[in-house]
Amino acid sequence: MKYDFTTIMDRKGHDAIALDVIPYENAKVQEGFDKIPMWVADMNFPTLPTIIEAMQERLKHHHFGYFKASDEYYDSIIRWHKDRYGVNGMPREAIGFENGVLGCVSSAVQAFTAPGEAVLLHSPTYIGFTGTLNSTGRRIILSDLVIDDQGIWRMDYDDMEEKIRKYHIHCAIFCSPHNPAGRVWEREEICRAMEIYKKYDCVVISDEIWADIILEGHHHIPTQSVSEDAKQRTVAVYAPSKTFNLAGLVGSYHVIYNTYLRDRVAKVSEMSHYNGGNVLSMHALIGAYKPEGREWVDELCQVITKNANFAYDFIREHFEGVTLSKPQGTYMLYLNCEQWCKAHQKTLDELLLAGVRVGVIWQDGRPFNRPYSIRMNLALPYSRVTEAFERLNTYVFNA
Repeated sequence: MKYDFTTIMDRKGHDAIALDVIPYENAKVQEGFDKIPMWVADMNFPTLPTIIEAMQERLKHHHFGYFKASDEYYDSIIRWHKDRYGVNGMPREAIGFENGVLGCVSSAVQAFTAPGEAVLLHSPTYIGFTGTLNSTGRRIILSDLVIDDQGIWRMDYDDMEEKIRKYHIHCAIFCSPHNPAGRVWEREEICRAMEIYKKYDCVVISDEIWADIILEGHHHIPTQSVSEDAKQRTVAVYAPSKTFNLAGLVGSYHVIYNTYLRDRVAKVSEMSHYNGGNVLSMHALIGAYKPEGREWVDELCQVITKNANFAYDFIREHFEGVTLSKPQGTYMLYLNCEQWCKAHQKTLDELLLAGVRVGVIWQDGRPFNRPYSIRMNLALPYSRVTEAFERLNTYVFNA
């Protein structure tokens, strides 16, 4: 490969919560084991060189005053969406800076719903959505995804429609690709969901931050691309932060074609005064969305595919009582450990801590709305992934 996805980075002491934080009270790693960060959703690979180069070039100019987004910023986004997702004719005015995807989610739900009003989400549910809706006083209504006989997460369209009708819902959050389930929705699935949202006049907030991290054999379909109606009722949110591990720089953006939706989101954002970009974030995006970035992401997806295939096969072969759906996108695994816990008379907390003791820092999946679940990050060098699962096999699941 052209780019480095094998170096084991020492992130300790470099402002990385993935290494500096263990997300469980009084949890400790036993002597003799190092930490393998598999919880928070960031990556453990060196950053794309053109991102560093773009930021370094800007740092040569010793002024950091007020600025506006450049033509190159907008053109980079437009080219990226055309090349990666097949989107043609995106106008510059449809693009707007967002200080994080959840910032846009917050603005949009406040623009189109009232406190106490219901918003539809699929379950399992990204915990950021839950926190944002709770903090803005909205009512969360969950429609459970179901696993079919092929082990694939599916939307329950009848349940979606029933709940939209019952709770008079006019706003929905759609996660595509889905976190934590790892589903890359097919065009027909998105079309059917959007027809339901159209029928009940729902504004759709489409979180597409994972759009670039797609495993081999799958393809991301932008929600706005499936129909003209979908294009006009959707607030789509993207970012280079997940793709290139730039969360610490803070810089997402929305794509909103409908002027009414765009004006409402912009007004709520302006009222909070949160929605100003920073100049280095802008240049980081420009550096990311270069031709080299396209090559880097293609290689990244090969690495994640290899890691996911290994982890999926290893779990099915060695961890009796643990079930999972094979991911199609993102770099997360979502495990169901109910059968294992009951067979071994262990709580999920005991299982989580057993992993931490041998250095596997994984994430409690219960806040995503499944009672025996664990979420695992696979965005590490292959050698670290295999080491983590060997430790879990020897010291945890088959100790």
